[in-house]
Amino acid sequence: MERKVTQPAGPVLGIESSCDETAAAILAPDGEILAERVLSQLADHAAFGGVVPEIAARAHLAALGPMVAEALREAGLGFGDLGAIAATAGPGLIGGLLVGTGFAKGAALAAGKSYLAINHLEAHALTARLPGLAAVQPAFPYLLLLVSGGHCQCVAVEGVGAYRRLGTTLDDAVGEAFDKVAKLLGLPYPGGPGLEALARDGDEAAFGLPRPLLHRAGCDFSFSGLKTAVAQLVLGQGEAALPRQLAADIAASFQAAVADILGDRLQHALTMLPNATAVVIAGGVAANQRLRARLAEVVGGQSKNLIAPPPRLCGDNAVMVAWAAIERLRAGFADDLTAPCRPRWPL
Repeated sequence: MERKVTQPAGPVLGIESSCDETAAAILAPDGEILAERVLSQLADHAAFGGVVPEIAARAHLAALGPMVAEALREAGLGFGDLGAIAATAGPGLIGGLLVGTGFAKGAALAAGKSYLAINHLEAHALTARLPGLAAVQPAFPYLLLLVSGGHCQCVAVEGVGAYRRLGTTLDDAVGEAFDKVAKLLGLPYPGGPGLEALARDGDEAAFGLPRPLLHRAGCDFSFSGLKTAVAQLVLGQGEAALPRQLAADIAASFQAAVADILGDRLQHALTMLPNATAVVIAGGVAANQRLRARLAEVVGGQSKNLIAPPPRLCGDNAVMVAWAAIERLRAGFADDLTAPCRPRWPL
């Protein structure tokens, strides 16, 4: 249950544990980053080709306490100095969410601080407003393109807690498509960074891959057909490992197709929100430089500013959780300690 509160009375601790990164960050009430920590679990999950929920939850449990202690030491603070404590409460893997929110609730109860249950997608949506991230902090409303392993959607960000989804994927998320195509090319998990690196040595025009929904009305996405086209292309090469140059050409052609799809869908989304003050891209896939360049072309052609977080803030992190908490506190919201975890939590 939400209740009205005042501005944060001190720094805010944010905790992120929704998937396979354990993270903690402390922000001053004005958004200055006082401390941040992120621990990746990639090595724990690589052998399985994806995230194993039970392994992730156990890793969060082992790492979170010491990580928060380190962040507090770096910031020169104790729990009593904090103004509020926030944690990602969804969407995500239920085991990890329970670890993060349980820790945050216990700390908030013991220290007598406000607790905030943060929507992971809202945290991505509000990151662009973090002071110092952009030359000018975007005013509402702005257009968000959220691209990650689990999501691909265009959202009108009309205010804190006020979001209107304009379009979403009809099948795979874009990050999921990257990972699956990378696996077809023999690249390790997670596939996105490896595919981007391989594509730098490839020819984008080598293969004419499909661009699903291109020029269609609206701004929904589809990547299943593109992924299947790549699978058929790889299958046609036989069972032997792909020569590196061929794999690079396929990677580059796939990445170019994704860039065209995202650019086209973003262009349509801008017509649906003509009063957007800026365009923000967020989520793990937003770190891809080829995609950023294509989206910058589209946004520049519409005389809008493109705001993209630095790569370290594109993926899962606790800075965005703490900042979302500050934004929500300023808007007059906090949560009761009974606020549940929500593995599925639409923005």
